Amino acid sequence: MIEVQNITKNYGPFQALKDISFQVDKGQIVGFLGPNGAGKTTTMRILTCFMPASSGRVTIAGYDIFKESREVRKRIGYLPENVPLYPEMTVTKYLKYMAKIRSVPRGSIKARLDNVIEACGLTERRHQIIGQLSRGFRQRVGLAQALIHEPDVLILDEPTSGLDPRQIVEIRELIKALGKERTILFSTHILPEASMTCERLIIISRGKITGDVQLEGGRAVPEQDDTNGKQVAPATLSLEVAGAAADDILNALTDIQNVLQVEQIDAGTDATVTFRLHYTPTTDIRAEVAEIIVGRGWQLLEMHTTEMSLEELFLSLTV
Repeated sequence: MIEVQNITKNYGPFQALKDISFQVDKGQIVGFLGPNGAGKTTTMRILTCFMPASSGRVTIAGYDIFKESREVRKRIGYLPENVPLYPEMTVTKYLKYMAKIRSVPRGSIKARLDNVIEACGLTERRHQIIGQLSRGFRQRVGLAQALIHEPDVLILDEPTSGLDPRQIVEIRELIKALGKERTILFSTHILPEASMTCERLIIISRGKITGDVQLEGGRAVPEQDDTNGKQVAPATLSLEVAGAAADDILNALTDIQNVLQVEQIDAGTDATVTFRLHYTPTTDIRAEVAEIIVGRGWQLLEMHTTEMSLEELFLSLTV
């Protein structure tokens, strides 16, 4: 549904996006996660035809956003971080105005208004002046305008920014409900929010895609296949070793293929040392680790895989 290929964006000598590529399939709710200034909003503005890329190619629903932007705009609904609402208009008048702008057929406008107002929980606010609404309800109006033309794809930029905890929960549940019928890509820098809403996270840092992570129950699931060229979520192996200096063990573990990072956790009693290895899970490295340790005459006292928390994963991919 969304395919991004080798996109770059330059502002003079500064490169905001650095050859990024990813794909979002039909029916997925995908979080676009990264620190402030990572390139999230720039990417969103390119995908929604508000800004050209410096190079690369993007297609949405099979249409090229640069060559066929009119067709793309018909198929996407966009909620920017700061929703451009008209505070002096009522909810109904504003949505009717947006329906006309989005070329909704005149005979279908009333039905579309009723549908999006109900879907976004605005029934009791439909005749209220927008300027009198809370920020949470203004976000609902923003979502309603993004849905008014029945798009296949929703692109949401920081949809819960500035909301209180109750409003965040309400918008989160609304996004989940909308995702049952649409493809949704939304950006955020709030990790818990992404983990509770999405089935997949694309992580961006300093203009580069650094991770692509499947989620189950809010937890990262290590990918077992990197044949599509994307970076996969690392797996973690913990082990306790005795019989050698910590630096010698660390150097030996670091040299193992597919090991991304080795952490020394602590030096225990009786000259034992505990390590944590983060590695690309395309192969099982446990046999190789055991062979190296035992082959050098060291003692492998314990070895087991451990689950990397989503927070640890995010920090490791945004350094």
